[in-house]
Amino acid sequence: MLDKAVVILAACVDGASLAELVERTKLPRATAHRLAQALEIHRILVRDTHGRWRPGPRLGELANAAPDVLLTAADPLLAALRDATGESAQLYLRRADERVCVAAAERASGLRDTVPVGAILPMTAGSAAQILLAWEPPEAVMPLLPRCRFTGRTLAEVRRRGWAQSVAEREAGVASVSAPIRDRTGRVIAAISVSGPIERLGRRPGDRHAMAVVRAGQRLSGL
Repeated sequence: MLDKAVVILAACVDGASLAELVERTKLPRATAHRLAQALEIHRILVRDTHGRWRPGPRLGELANAAPDVLLTAADPLLAALRDATGESAQLYLRRADERVCVAAAERASGLRDTVPVGAILPMTAGSAAQILLAWEPPEAVMPLLPRCRFTGRTLAEVRRRGWAQSVAEREAGVASVSAPIRDRTGRVIAAISVSGPIERLGRRPGDRHAMAVVRAGQRLSGL
């Protein structure tokens, strides 16, 4: 029964009606309905304004009660990445159509791209946004692409080489390089980046820093 409940929960990540639950989980309609209702009672699922089930607040409460392994491991690695590249380093998570800086290591002096922890940035520009979208299924990407400052071809190139770069895409005068962080199943769950002024990183910042950023992402993957 627990396995079935987890399948139901996974099927509701982007919202699901009862018909969609049955289609995605291949469970009998009565079973899917009963489990979804039970998860709703415990606030693990909630209904949105369209009556579709989505992840509920109890999940966040449980997650916040546990130490965040990724953030704990990220702090020293971001500092090491900053020291190795001489640029500010950040860690981003996706939140719907936005990305949030959840950890950062800033340059101590000189020109820098300051992104404070907690900063909310768009998913439509920047190398970290490219990373967070590149491995998403088409149905999760296509609605955003018309508003993006990069194209589907850009995302295909990101998938091919395993890292992303941007020059004055999010902000004039700023360049960045980003790489994926994956969970144990290989799914991209975060982006690690370095960013700074174009005059220092150049018009092809990936040539300078891609390998360092990719290695940092690999060390944070699978935690």
